[in-house]
Amino acid sequence: MSRILALDYGKVRTGVAVTDELQLIASGLATVPTKELPNFLREYLRQEKVECIVLGEPKQMDGTPSESERLIRPFLEKLKRWYPQVRIVRQDERFTSKLAVQSMIAGGVKKKKRQDKALLDEISATLILQSYLDRS
Repeated sequence: MSRILALDYGKVRTGVAVTDELQLIASGLATVPTKELPNFLREYLRQEKVECIVLGEPKQMDGTPSESERLIRPFLEKLKRWYPQVRIVRQDERFTSKLAVQSMIAGGVKKKKRQDKALLDEISATLILQSYLDRS
């Protein structure tokens, strides 16, 4: 089988999560500087079989797109051109940052480590991926 990859795309950093080959478990993979994301994806997809990329979809509470969607849209179009053979889906990412912080607290992560934005982005990507798996 192949993996499912999830991205919590950000202006500065992008959190990356991936499933196991059976697509049962979502795990954090990395946090990548967004400017290095194209190279990271090219290398990862060269080494691993990826069936689907789940891209976080930021929304307002009323369901309308958030401001950051305008940053994501051009990347989404590039992603489709770069990997036409890979299915790309969107997943609502409302509350993922808040849930990521709560999961760190529940996991006993010290306050100083919880301030690590890279870790927060990776956990957020994992939550986006898990939400996608739960609805599939």
